[in-house]
Amino acid sequence: MPTPVPRLELRALRRHFGGRDVVRDVSLQVMPGQVTCLLGPSGCGKSTTLRIVAGVDRQDAGEVLVDGEVISGGPRHDPPEARAIGLMFQDFALFPHLTVAGNVAFGLAGPRAACAERVAALLSRVHLEGFGEKYPHELSGGEQQRVALARAIAPRPRIMLMDEPFSGLDNRLRDGIRDETLEILKEEGTAVLLVTHEPEEAMRMADNIALMRDGHIVQQGAPYNVYNAPVDKSAAAFFSDINVIRGEVNGALIDTPFGQFLAPGVPDGKTVEIVIRPQHLRIDFDRGGRGPNPTPQDGTPARGVVARARFMGHESLVEFRMDHDGSILKATVPSVFLPKPGTALWLMIRRERCFVFPVKD
Repeated sequence: MPTPVPRLELRALRRHFGGRDVVRDVSLQVMPGQVTCLLGPSGCGKSTTLRIVAGVDRQDAGEVLVDGEVISGGPRHDPPEARAIGLMFQDFALFPHLTVAGNVAFGLAGPRAACAERVAALLSRVHLEGFGEKYPHELSGGEQQRVALARAIAPRPRIMLMDEPFSGLDNRLRDGIRDETLEILKEEGTAVLLVTHEPEEAMRMADNIALMRDGHIVQQGAPYNVYNAPVDKSAAAFFSDINVIRGEVNGALIDTPFGQFLAPGVPDGKTVEIVIRPQHLRIDFDRGGRGPNPTPQDGTPARGVVARARFMGHESLVEFRMDHDGSILKATVPSVFLPKPGTALWLMIRRERCFVFPVKD
């Protein structure tokens, strides 16, 4: 079978201004019906990459391809209106002087009857039947978001670019509208490139995550893989709180208060950081690891004293000051667990859920 052609492909994009590379060597592919998320902190180059794809900014090097054809690169630079790309932003950008139907029909061309039929079908699809004659100021935030979606997909774009499109919605509305939006885009076979700085949104929405830092992609892959196999400590920390234990390698092993950890391939004398997420730090309620279900993976128990405990809604976060060095480690416990400060408890580490990273010189 022939290899599928990506709907959108970026090849080694670079954009330089302000004395630095804002985007450098960014390459990725998005297939039809796939959602790829550019995830990273503010200023990492996500939105600049999106503007390059949209055609409102031009790269200094590299290429943008749609369905295997270069639309920007070298001497060629198709204008935004010729790219068959839809745009959705966090401020909705609806035209206040046009009705809902007028907003949705804005990018359509062809016979009036066909356009009206397309508008009616889309308003029905986003659950806004009967809203055609209303104006944007008469709608709630969630309704405005659905109008913006209908307008963006009305011309049947091959690609949809979304820049923090749901950040203006309250949490009560966000999940439902986000899921509805993705369902519609996937049904249309649209390739989606989404920008966000929220890991939870990326994990919920994306088929593929491209984690950006300092203008380039540091890791790409399915959400499960990016979360469970981070390339470095910063990548792990971007998705959740982390605990860090330092140690020195001796014979491919690191000695810690929680026992020895393997560090294959790391030279002796090198300092490494053992990274573990709070949900994988196990509280042993029977001192010494002799509880009802001890496991070899948990290793040696280490004692800590509760510094603070907080209930977070669906879990409790407990902070411990460790006896061995006075450092703070965090553990999460399902449901309600609020031990008093000063309570001594024993902790064990899920070894198979730890990440070991050499400290950069």
